[in-house]
Amino acid sequence: MKDLNKEYYIAFGLHLEKLIASKGKDVMTVASLGKIEPKQVYRALNGEHGISMRTILSLAKGLEVQPKELFDFDFIFDTD
Repeated sequence: MKDLNKEYYIAFGLHLEKLIASKGKDVMTVASLGKIEPKQVYRALNGEHGISMRTILSLAKGLEVQPKELFDFDFIFDTD
């Protein structure tokens, strides 16, 4: 059985990467504006683990988007 959480974290990271690029920012800028460590951004990008609400809010601030935009991507659930 696939690890659904891990798959979601990876999909979230891919979406985050696209958001960062679409805003013309880099990891260091997002981290600085969001007042978090760059390693937290990299962990989210790499889908290493679920991130906290605090990190979500910091990422949104750093990207200058509403938090809901971080979750605005398609995710396909297997029906296995």
